[in-house]
Formats: sequence, structure tokens, C-alpha cells
Amino acid sequence: MLCKPTVLSTGEWILPSYLLQNPGFRQFNNVYPELDPYRGVNVLVSKDQGKNWELRAVQKFPNPDWHEAMIVEKKDGRLWMMTRTKKGIMECFSPDKGYTWSEPAFTAANIQHPSSRFFFRRLNSGRLLLIKNGKELHKNEGRNYFSAWLSDDDGDSWKGGLIIEDRPNVTYPDGFQATDGTIYIKYDHNRGPGEITLAKFTEDDILAGRIVSSRSKL
Repeated sequence: MLCKPTVLSTGEWILPSYLLQNPGFRQFNNVYPELDPYRGVNVLVSKDQGKNWELRAVQKFPNPDWHEAMIVEKKDGRLWMMTRTKKGIMECFSPDKGYTWSEPAFTAANIQHPSSRFFFRRLNSGRLLLIKNGKELHKNEGRNYFSAWLSDDDGDSWKGGLIIEDRPNVTYPDGFQATDGTIYIKYDHNRGPGEITLAKFTEDDILAGRIVSSRSKL
């Protein structure tokens, strides 16, 4: 369980966990065959704020890697899952709060990304936030740079493109939004002997494509 749960309009908590579909580490190959039906993204739901959890669905993806799926609830009530694969980000949708899901496909917005973690959440304003590797939305630039994007139309299109990191070899963004609207994103640079880095910025910064808020710092 590497990603945050989402609180739905129903009050339920939904959490995408996963068991590897691909072989993974050698010592794990061909073991625990009884878990094979659960390999993929496990959609877990809690009705009591995390005290108990039920498995609502298992969603498998083509070209699987470390799934690291994230889920947001769209304004029309559907759930939108985006997941890491070996060929980039794929998406699927659920019309019934996670019981059934559409067939995975590459994103309709043509988000290009390496096989690496991204960050995807709804903000307090109602906009969607996407943090991805690369300086451009429609270009796979490997595990280099990070840019921040906003969507006003529930993910149909994205704008902004604030470059929050212009160095190569950066991975694994994660974060949250504070009550004053500041967005905090942490990530690593030069994994292994490197560093954990923090960026803080606002939606106005993203839309301007540069830092315009006095409380922001990259």
C-alpha cells in the first residue's frame, strides 16, 4: 500500500493496494500460487474510517510493473484509477464505486510518462493536480525533472506546467495540500546516496508556470 486512500462522497475510504503481476524479485517467483487471483491492483474499501477493510475488486493491467495506482472520484461519481505500467500511465474507470472497472487503456489526455511513480489528487479548489516526470505533458523524458499540472475539467485537459525540479534522476513524488492552499511535494534525487527534497507552491504558481507566491519555495 504505497499510495494514499481517497475519501469518497459516500464517506467510504478507498485504497488501491497491489500484488505484483510481473515476476518481481527472483526469490518470489513461483511461490504462493494461491495468491495468483489477487495479483494486480486490489481495491480495498473501508466503511468505518479504516478500522475494517473489504476487497471490492482486483484490476489487472497489461505490461505490469509496480502498479502504484491512485484513485480520484470524478464529479460525475465515477472513480478514476491511474496506474504505472512498463509502457507508461494507464487508466480505467468504475461506475459503481469500485466493484467493476473498465478495460485499462492509455490516458485519453495522452499523458506520457516513464515507468515510474507519479502523483495524482483532487485539491481543495476542486481542481485535479498531477505531478509527473518531465517538463512536458505529452513527452516521456525518463526519470528526469518534475512538473506540476492542473485540470479544471476533471482530467480532460491539463494546464500550467510549473517546473518544480529541473535536475535529472528524480523519482517518487508524494504530497498533500495544507489548509492555506499550499501544496507540499516531496521526492527523491539520486536514489541511494542522494537526498529527499521538498517543494512547496500554490495553484497560482502552477497556472503562471513560475513562482508568484511569496510563501512558495522550490
